Amino acid sequence: MKMLSPVVGAWYKDLQTQAVFEVIDWDPGNLTIETQYLDGEVSEYDLDAWREMRLAEVEAPEDWRAAFELDDDDLLDPDLPTPRTGPAR
Repeated sequence: MKMLSPVVGAWYKDLQTQAVFEVIDWDPGNLTIETQYLDGEVSEYDLDAWREMRLAEVEAPEDWRAAFELDDDDLLDPDLPTPRTGPAR
């Protein structure tokens, strides 16, 4: 099986455990990959452990934000101005 490179923001499925996770950090200097599972658990793997895993790239789960109780408003940057929905007063 071809080894998949860790890509921050990409989702993978561990074919042995059926767990789905996102890569949230890849540090090529330390050769570590940080992942976050759907239940919110964060794990870190070294590159050797990553290479031993049987992985498949998958699409982001439709409900991946549910474990973190996020909604679309959470994606908005609070430091950016919001568009007005009516005439200025």
